[in-house]
Amino acid sequence: MHSRIFLETGRLTLRHFTDTDADAELLVALDSDPEVMRYLGNGRPTPSDVIRHEVLPRFARSQVWAAEERSTGHFVGWFALTPRAGGPADDLELGYRLRRAAWGRGYATEGSRALVRKAFTDLGAQRVYAETMFVNTRSRRVMEKAGLSFVRVFHEEWDEALPGAERGEVEYALTRSAWAE
Repeated sequence: MHSRIFLETGRLTLRHFTDTDADAELLVALDSDPEVMRYLGNGRPTPSDVIRHEVLPRFARSQVWAAEERSTGHFVGWFALTPRAGGPADDLELGYRLRRAAWGRGYATEGSRALVRKAFTDLGAQRVYAETMFVNTRSRRVMEKAGLSFVRVFHEEWDEALPGAERGEVEYALTRSAWAE
């Protein structure tokens, strides 16, 4: 079991996803909550067959980890550190998605801070960045608490724009040199 553990914080265990039905069910439940999906993609749940055949296999072979409460083992959500497709390998995007029951408990900040530290101390990152919709104030606050600073507002082209998309997307980032100060 411990070989699957990637990182532990005070209250969380981040472990590697496995290509199992149990992990698929956790992701299906997470992505079925309309509030969780409010600022993501098209705002609708991810179909279970997409999770089973596309999302989970991709998570199992990439830098995406299931987050569980250390005290109970309950699934909280997931965290990720991934390079942008076609971008430099040392420019890592921080991502996270948590169950609504875990919101407001500091888990997103705790996991994000731990991954930022891991990115700079163990993974050779020169920069960690995160993006969200401008109107997603909760996620923006997590980025700030994790040490990232506002970089820019930008606009994406969407087939089906979510409410608030007209305000754009935001990027926050932290460089290795700023982190080391």
